Amino acid sequence: MSNEERAYQRVKEKKGFYVHLSVYLAMAVFFFLLNVTTMDYPGDWWFYWPLMGWGIGVLLHYFNVFGLPVTKALTKEWEEKELRKELAKLQEEEKEEDPTDDHLELRDRSKEKIPSTSRPWSDEDLV
Repeated sequence: MSNEERAYQRVKEKKGFYVHLSVYLAMAVFFFLLNVTTMDYPGDWWFYWPLMGWGIGVLLHYFNVFGLPVTKALTKEWEEKELRKELAKLQEEEKEEDPTDDHLELRDRSKEKIPSTSRPWSDEDLV
């Protein structure tokens, strides 16, 4: 299956879910209004019972189309995507640290002799 066919299939699945969700919401309003207009006595609420069962179906449809939020972190595609993001972030940080200097050349000053006149102490004073 080509990428174009897979993309078309994904769009069809998403559209199917959104149609299902829209019908569910419209029917929720219908059930509520039907319950209000046919109520035998105050507090005789029943509209939420069919909505709870149907809502589970909508939720399962969502998971089927979009997947569980937690499981996306467990796929190989997610891992590769996160690896690319982290590598790009580290490369960007490396560039920001010092964009002009690739390396520094330091002179070895430990071998240079400091004239004794510039020091107000003698070597014997040091512990």
